[in-house]
Amino acid sequence: MKLSINQWDEADRPREKMMRLGAQALSNAELLAILIGSGSKGESAVDLMKRILNDCNNNLNTLGKMSINELTDGRYKGMGPAKAITVLAACELGKRRQAEKAEERKKLDSAVAIYEYMHPRMQDLSEEEAWILLMNQNYKLIKSVQLSHGGITETAVDIRVVIKNALLSNATIVVLCHNHPSNNASPSTDDDRLTQRLKKACDVMRLYFLDHLIITDGAYYSYSEQGKL
Repeated sequence: MKLSINQWDEADRPREKMMRLGAQALSNAELLAILIGSGSKGESAVDLMKRILNDCNNNLNTLGKMSINELTDGRYKGMGPAKAITVLAACELGKRRQAEKAEERKKLDSAVAIYEYMHPRMQDLSEEEAWILLMNQNYKLIKSVQLSHGGITETAVDIRVVIKNALLSNATIVVLCHNHPSNNASPSTDDDRLTQRLKKACDVMRLYFLDHLIITDGAYYSYSEQGKL
């Protein structure tokens, strides 16, 4: 009698394997098994998908051309309409992804570009927020991370969180942004101190601290443009 996936060694289960090694380490049958969740009493989800793929000459395009009726006509015990729809929906998403262009990453290589990117997020805030923008060496945005949302006069920024996010994202360039709800873009002593602390931390970790922008609705203050970095 075949073991169900729940009886497999944990390291061999598709979900656990994906968490440990990433999606690229799984076979097509294992990925599809994650989608359908279970097989039948005598056949695991992985074995069921192996059999279906074998009938499709192990070709995902051929699988995507099957109909719901073909997948549920009795040949594949455990494959009901809900599971068949899930599989075909995944195939359709794969086809649509292939047809789309990769999303163009925003290039943020100047204070103006950074301000224009962050201003819509910050222009109406009544409290201070701090964000970091993490970029690759070509100044293309990898991701933006909100660090804090706090009082209207002070925002706490943990330098360790900034560095951790940068390293985990494989970023080489860091930008700090925060808003002044008072609409006065002038930096405070705390802003100056935070800027220098973050610059020192980035220097130690060989990250390029490009700028710290203070953003208001209609103006900004750039530490880089002011020669204070």
